[in-house]
Amino acid sequence: MTSNEIFSELISRYPDLKVCENEIYSSYKIIKECYTSGGKVLACGNGGSAADADHIVGELMKGFLLSRKIKEKALNGDDEILSHLQGALPAVSLDAHSALITAFANDLEFDYAYAQQVYGLGNKGDVLIALSTSGNSASVVNAVRAAGAKGVKSIGITGSKDSLMSEKCDVCIKLPETETFKIQELTLPVYHCLCAMLEADFFVC
Repeated sequence: MTSNEIFSELISRYPDLKVCENEIYSSYKIIKECYTSGGKVLACGNGGSAADADHIVGELMKGFLLSRKIKEKALNGDDEILSHLQGALPAVSLDAHSALITAFANDLEFDYAYAQQVYGLGNKGDVLIALSTSGNSASVVNAVRAAGAKGVKSIGITGSKDSLMSEKCDVCIKLPETETFKIQELTLPVYHCLCAMLEADFFVC
């Protein structure tokens, strides 16, 4: 399937998402431009949203719907290793660094732990995917603020209510629900769609 076919299928399967289809497609274009330019994706969230951040990175860094066989030759001549690997879209889950996060939270404030990582890892042209069902989680909002300071574009995934993230993100996908678990139920098909669209653009079977 092409990226546009994958996107159309998402809206067909989840018609409630039509209210934010422009933001979803804009997010796809921002991430595609990032990868085309050699950038990377950072992702963060708390609780269930942290699990979603990890999940996004898992789908980007290895084969999702496609096998992503590596066709180029290894620079150091070790072609055998490449036969056991898959093509990757560079991505980092900021909530996965437990030693760094706990050290920062202990010495300073947890509310800035993700912002510290965006500052240290983010470069102009990269993209931050920030997940918060309320759109007001301090640690995630501060990561978005740090992204803006570093020239990193930010994509927010929140519920339908206006929030700090809907104000501060370059694009905010405001999912049409207000209850946490219902927002989370719509979050997964959205980022699965984004990952599948990007994979279709950058890899072939």
